[in-house]
Amino acid sequence: MTSSPTGPAGTAGPASPVTLASSGLTAAEVLAVARHRARIELDPAAREQVAAVRDHIDALAAPGHAPVYGVSTGFGALADTAIPPSMRHALQRSLIRSHAAGAGPEVETEVVRALMLLRARTLASGRTGVRPVVVETILALLNAQITPIVHEYGSLGCSGDLAPLSHCAIVLMGEGRARDRDGVERPVPELLADAGIEPVLLEEKEGLALINGTDGMLGMLLMAIADLDDLVRTADLTTALSVQGLRGRDSVFRPELHAPLRPHPGQEASAANIFALLADSPIIADVAAEGSRVQDAYSLRCAPQVAGGVRDTIEHARTVAERELAAAIDNPVVLEDGTVTSNGNFHGAPVAYVLDFLAVVGADLASIAERRTDRMLDKSRSHGLPPFLADDPGVDSGFMIAQYTQAGLVSEMKRLAVPASVDSIPSSAMQEDHVSMGWHAARKLRTSVENLRRVLAIELLTAARAIDLRAPLAPSAASAAAIAVLRESVEGPGPDRFLAPDIAEAEARLLDGTVLAAVEEVAGRLR
Repeated sequence: MTSSPTGPAGTAGPASPVTLASSGLTAAEVLAVARHRARIELDPAAREQVAAVRDHIDALAAPGHAPVYGVSTGFGALADTAIPPSMRHALQRSLIRSHAAGAGPEVETEVVRALMLLRARTLASGRTGVRPVVVETILALLNAQITPIVHEYGSLGCSGDLAPLSHCAIVLMGEGRARDRDGVERPVPELLADAGIEPVLLEEKEGLALINGTDGMLGMLLMAIADLDDLVRTADLTTALSVQGLRGRDSVFRPELHAPLRPHPGQEASAANIFALLADSPIIADVAAEGSRVQDAYSLRCAPQVAGGVRDTIEHARTVAERELAAAIDNPVVLEDGTVTSNGNFHGAPVAYVLDFLAVVGADLASIAERRTDRMLDKSRSHGLPPFLADDPGVDSGFMIAQYTQAGLVSEMKRLAVPASVDSIPSSAMQEDHVSMGWHAARKLRTSVENLRRVLAIELLTAARAIDLRAPLAPSAASAAAIAVLRESVEGPGPDRFLAPDIAEAEARLLDGTVLAAVEEVAGRLR
């Protein structure tokens, strides 16, 4: 990952407080805490339920009771080793210290906050057997904006995101490494003291409960879905711009060609968006009047089929994410009848699969956008545009190398589309002999999402320039609104200039949502 530790939305404004109940959280609430640093409070009823279950665990941990896995035994390959009461605090400390074994670059703040919040969500479910103070301390860290330093490598996506969660849990103990609300690393005891937070002395079961979940990969899935929801609508916009820049036709986007003939919901939505964004375009009207071409290239004509497939894959991923949000994942888990039993719910396969699916469709959405961009730069296929959209072809290179950058991003996305979830490396003396690699699927998806935004930013720049070069013919009103936002900080056609800042500016306008907002003010909410 190349993102900064603060993450793409780490500086967003405050959000309304969120209450953590035993029933869990919504995706929007997770994003509010992770990205917008909303305060989080524990519901009193959830606290009571957590305390009641803990009383049951204390009874199982009492001297003389038969060994119970995770309560009075070792872990993993040492599950059959009974631990006497005098050594159980040491057992919990040793578990967290030894499992906080990550390496590599730091993970973004928003990911760590999602990781912590989602683990607190499971702890608050009353299925893990921790004391209320453990949940409350996690929430106190989130509210104080103390962020444990978590590393890129260490999770195999099975038995939970063990190493990343351990790097969070060790901070609860007053150890490890962390940053303050300004991103400055400071000694953990000092950070906790300044926030009035007491380090937690972990009791039986608590160490394992803090680290045995799919929280990291789930948090990254939720954020990727939110980003892709915006980017798939952005792709419809850049398609509409490119159709006009290339003097394409709007007839293939008519509603009667989609739902009635091929009833994929995503395709229907994408075609409807593009058709609306092209409404009343003088460029499109001029093309229709000319009547010189029967059909356009696939990258224009088949855009709804590709973007629609992306949408449908996002919807499947959303279903998986919502199911995972409703889960209480721990091992062992406390059932409603008080039974403490081992299980395999920590395995990340369901989440890992959809993380990989999203990387696949994201790469294809970027690929078709790059093909439209390349077409606008080729004088033999652009229907009257200058080579590379250059002001003085030969002297100027125009957008030639912007397309190189776009192609490089797409090529990287294709490599990132190779699934992580088909891999498995056995661990823990072959006790954990099949793992999901879901954390790795999530990490590469984050890079893929960032690259998709950059690819669409370059298409936005290119199509806007192509449309400007079609003057005096004008684009649709919605397209003009998008170009107007871009032109506030990026100049129109002219001699070559330093192009990297323009690309960065276009990317920033997609990230902050101002382009989509301007378009939807004219065309209505895109689907």
